[in-house]
Amino acid sequence: IPSNGSLWSPPRSYIYQKRWVKLDTDYLRYFDSEKDTYSKRLIPISSISRVSSIGDQKFEVVTNNRNFVFRAENDADRNKWIWILQQIAEEWKSKAPERTLMSLTTDSATELADKSGFLELRGFKHKPFVVVAGDKVFLYKNVEDYRLGIGITYIEMNVGNVKEVDRRGFDLTTPYRVFSFSADSEQEKEEWVEAMQQSITEALSSSEVAERIWAVESNRFCADCGSPKPEWASINLCVVICKRCAGEHRGLGPGISKVRSLKMDRKVWTEELIELFQQFGNMTANQFWAANVPPSEAISPTSSSQERRHFLISKYREGKYRHYHPLFGNQEELNRALCAAVITSDLAETQALLFCGASVTCDTGDPHCPTPLALAERSGQLLQMEFLLHNKTSGWFDGCCGAGQSSGRLFSALLCCAEFSRRWCTLQDGVLSYYENDRNTVPNGEIRVEEIVCLVNNPLHAHGIESTFEVYTEADRLYLFGLENPDSAREWVKIIAKSFVHPCAEELLALDFERLGRLHYKGGLTLEHAQEGWFALVGSTLHVCSEDCHWQEPLQLRKLQELCEGEGKRVGERGPPRQIPRHAGRTLYIQGKRKLDFLGWIHAIQKAAGSSGDTLSEQQLTESDVPLLVDRCIDYITQCGMGWLTSEGIYRKSGQNSKTTSLLDVLQQDARCVRLKEGEHQVDDVANTLKRFFRDLGDGLFTRQWAPEWLWATALEDEEAKVGKYRQLLASLPPVNRATLKALINHLFRVQCFSGENQMNTHNLAIVFGPTLFQMDGKDYKAGRVVEDLISHYVEIFNVNDQEMKKQQDEIIAIMKMREASSSGTQQAGDFICTVYLEEKKTETEQHVKVSTTMTAEELTFEILDRRKIVMKEKDYWSCFEVNEKEEAERPLHYLEKVL
Repeated sequence: IPSNGSLWSPPRSYIYQKRWVKLDTDYLRYFDSEKDTYSKRLIPISSISRVSSIGDQKFEVVTNNRNFVFRAENDADRNKWIWILQQIAEEWKSKAPERTLMSLTTDSATELADKSGFLELRGFKHKPFVVVAGDKVFLYKNVEDYRLGIGITYIEMNVGNVKEVDRRGFDLTTPYRVFSFSADSEQEKEEWVEAMQQSITEALSSSEVAERIWAVESNRFCADCGSPKPEWASINLCVVICKRCAGEHRGLGPGISKVRSLKMDRKVWTEELIELFQQFGNMTANQFWAANVPPSEAISPTSSSQERRHFLISKYREGKYRHYHPLFGNQEELNRALCAAVITSDLAETQALLFCGASVTCDTGDPHCPTPLALAERSGQLLQMEFLLHNKTSGWFDGCCGAGQSSGRLFSALLCCAEFSRRWCTLQDGVLSYYENDRNTVPNGEIRVEEIVCLVNNPLHAHGIESTFEVYTEADRLYLFGLENPDSAREWVKIIAKSFVHPCAEELLALDFERLGRLHYKGGLTLEHAQEGWFALVGSTLHVCSEDCHWQEPLQLRKLQELCEGEGKRVGERGPPRQIPRHAGRTLYIQGKRKLDFLGWIHAIQKAAGSSGDTLSEQQLTESDVPLLVDRCIDYITQCGMGWLTSEGIYRKSGQNSKTTSLLDVLQQDARCVRLKEGEHQVDDVANTLKRFFRDLGDGLFTRQWAPEWLWATALEDEEAKVGKYRQLLASLPPVNRATLKALINHLFRVQCFSGENQMNTHNLAIVFGPTLFQMDGKDYKAGRVVEDLISHYVEIFNVNDQEMKKQQDEIIAIMKMREASSSGTQQAGDFICTVYLEEKKTETEQHVKVSTTMTAEELTFEILDRRKIVMKEKDYWSCFEVNEKEEAERPLHYLEKVL
């Protein structure tokens, strides 16, 4: 019965103050004025035990722990307030056990908050006690008031926005007021910001699905603890659960319970699934799962995490309280009964059969409908189909198996542990157990699937056995398993992977992965907080799925611009060990919390990002599919072209053999880490390295298959026909060979433009590169003819457009101008004067810095900090951002990235 109006507030030193008072279904709140959005005080209706008149227009609101006295304008108003308050308080009592967070008065109430603690708040003399709970932020005077349920105000986070202001401070901005908070430390601030951002996400999520499911009375309370308005569900168990129970459900593993949000996982909630929850619901589910729960073992909204975990394991994993089906223990009869149930609308019967051991993929004996799912589809039982689909990969009790198995327990003779002692292993009910032999009932050890963080599929014969795989756990332990049958090993790897990978990342299971697991990472503009993601390494490609089910574009590791390993010592980096792959256009910070499996990831990523063979496709590549080694050499000779592109006899002169061999070795090991520098590397050594790379290249640039065709084409007398044949052969080459050939001929085209100075015209270049590219002894003139034709008809053969030609001409003109400037003694401007701001754009933070073309973001950051005499502390986090002129967009720079 909502109401509002003016009252005189509770006395302070016997003086009443006039306040605007609002009463709704949850709180009695009073404000300074009618225009205020945020109250001075709020009293939860659930805590009101009595309302009575005490004369002189006054009345008293008695709560469980405190009394509040109000005075109305007259007796009529007072009596109206008393009647309304009594009505709404009585209504609350009749709705037990539904209670809000504010109504809890036990010490364990603090566990219901997502985040709580004291913060400094501008405008408050003393630190208020702040609580983030669901989609609201509550303010209290102290912890005692929080436990009593008497608050100051609450902030609806659907209108909120959180912004960090300095190392300890952050603002919570609403359309009505800015709340400026300050934490005790930077780490504490980050935790508060993260909690409030999560609260905003929850507030903005859609409640349409939740409202439809809550329309069923039993779905308005958590199926496990009874908390009101549960916003999560287990879609295979068909139970609606609260946030705290959902966290423990996840711990059971996806083979037992598949947890989804009613408000955020919108794509999951099909019309069939919503209808299934409306018809099935918590009441039907608990008639099976909670049929025999002793009162002493039941949990409540205030139960601790440990109590919840113990109860849920007993309830769902062990099936301790379930109502056993009469056919329990008879696998054949259970399967037969399931086939009969799915063609009816009796969902409760299907539930009881399935969770007492019937196999969801059992043989029906009908060749046209071989599974219960097919039977349900033929019978038009859409809800039965939905229920079966969500339990298709669940692992259940007794005769049922681990995830992905159709029937029977999963048994195999595995070789386990470092000594490869022969053990009998089973994967059942989310537990991988290994026994002394198949007759033992007590396992030597167990691995719970929820503890698995990484799974590695080793190459054949990696440990002296045909096939091996590795399992890494949260406890930083490694288990090595082996089999002598590769097919059996693949099956084990597939089943274990399915048992521990989150449903949102199930697509990774279809990949032929070498390594699969979960890691923390940061990327894009969200560099403050790491999030958990699922990673799969397939060859030289890294696939990533975030914890909120967003798929990242796969990283082609051979095309990375940077790959470095950090320990938190560089500007912009701190914390646990991490691997930092930098792809064109984005940087990914991969962070490890467990040393053992993360070291494996580092080694695997580094190996996948390097060159793995002597063919072009196995090299480290640029974004345009040119080997990085080739690009480095061509770029060096071109960029330093003042004296080198015009150097007489370039590519004809031989460099020093020892330096060429050494340079080729380091470039082939990791061209990404090699920086060719003027003064350290001679042009003839670099040119010789490029030629030797092509001469020693496995399968050659033109490939063994097509090289004879290229040589044959030189015999064509008609120039147009010859060019057409070259274009046809070019299209037949693999993409990397085609891109590399174009890059090389483009370079030689530019070299011959300076033939007046370097004496290397098209014919001379062809004499050098013909035998090199075709890996011949030089006696066959046709090899040189091919190269000469490619340079001469570069534009036609490679379909070079006007824009590309203009770019090349501009580069040639620039090189000529540099040469002229150098010969005349004129120096080109090399440095830029840039304006840099420290933390915020203000006149007092402005710095003018001379930035060279080689200065990195790390060097610039150190320069600014040194100027301002700011000492770097161990946990400081500094980053350099590039902001466009209109400040419409910003981009964080990788610390090794060049500023210009």
